[in-house]
Amino acid sequence: MKDDKQKLTLDKPVTYQIKVPGKLDESRSEWAGLMTIMVGSDDDSLPITTLTAIVDQAALQGLLRRLYSLGLPLISVNYLDPNQVEPNTNSNKG
Repeated sequence: MKDDKQKLTLDKPVTYQIKVPGKLDESRSEWAGLMTIMVGSDDDSLPITTLTAIVDQAALQGLLRRLYSLGLPLISVNYLDPNQVEPNTNSNKG
């Protein structure tokens, strides 16, 4: 029986979802590359930006550093199971 689970490694891209408070300025989307940027709100109606991208660990670290340099605290960083990822997560939305 074949194991269909994708194993996390340092060098293979997987899908990550990152949430930060506030609305990410659309002028920042140029560095987003092949990433989905969606703005929603929490229970208190405060904006939350969700970034979804297929990246390896090095690119993930670079993205996290970029968010840090913008002064954006992290709400969450999650690995998304490839079987649960919605289609079209590779286009910018903002």
